[in-house]
Amino acid sequence: QVQLVESGGGLVQPGGSLRLSCAASGSIVSINAMGWYRQAPGKQRELVATFTSGGSTNYATAVKGRFTISRDNAKNTVYLQMNSLKPEDTAVYLCNAKIIPFPVWVTSDYWGQGTQVTVSS
Repeated sequence: QVQLVESGGGLVQPGGSLRLSCAASGSIVSINAMGWYRQAPGKQRELVATFTSGGSTNYATAVKGRFTISRDNAKNTVYLQMNSLKPEDTAVYLCNAKIIPFPVWVTSDYWGQGTQVTVSS
């Protein structure tokens, strides 16, 4: 069974920084893509930053230059460094990964439980 576990959310003042982590565990054959989405109250879930299956990165326009996604393949972990945070960054941040699990051997979509990020003075 595959699990994604996020950590690192919290309350931060505008202009502050947070670092989120997401670790994948379980019977994993391979991880094809992994990244972060967010959902604010009353809004649709949106992409924040991801690693594609080819290893490149995608960022939402709203976070370019402020957020940086990185990963540790040996630990099946992806990170999101968030700097210069704004109140509009307030949301539940969710980790997503497209994983081939054993013994299913079919790429499936997995989501973490989410971690709350609140930017407020």
